[in-house]
Amino acid sequence: MKIAVLIARILLGLVFVVFGFDKIIPFLHAPMPTGDAGALMVLMFTHGWIKFYGFVETASGLLLLFGRYVPLGLTLLAGVITNILLFGLTLAPSGLVIGLVVGLLEAFLVYAYRDSFAGIFDRRAQPS
Repeated sequence: MKIAVLIARILLGLVFVVFGFDKIIPFLHAPMPTGDAGALMVLMFTHGWIKFYGFVETASGLLLLFGRYVPLGLTLLAGVITNILLFGLTLAPSGLVIGLVVGLLEAFLVYAYRDSFAGIFDRRAQPS
């Protein structure tokens, strides 16, 4: 189990460090999507919102790679992954596969670090 957690943590961390840093300083040249997905991407690039996403993704990925504050990194990535899945479901179905993969890795890691999330998921947990 420890090896699977380590592999999942490194894979998820690498994905978000690479693609998050690409949002800050573009080095991967991907075509702009068409239609409403493209309009949303243009809006995000124009107003700098994409850089905010890049910083959150990069910081969260680094937390996962370094193995420090992994639950914080997973918490930050939960919102980002939700947006990736919703973007794939509603605007760009071709990008849904990567959203499902990172979503499954996130769910697996949240389960592996479930003790850190006991206050959220455990009904028996009482505030101190």
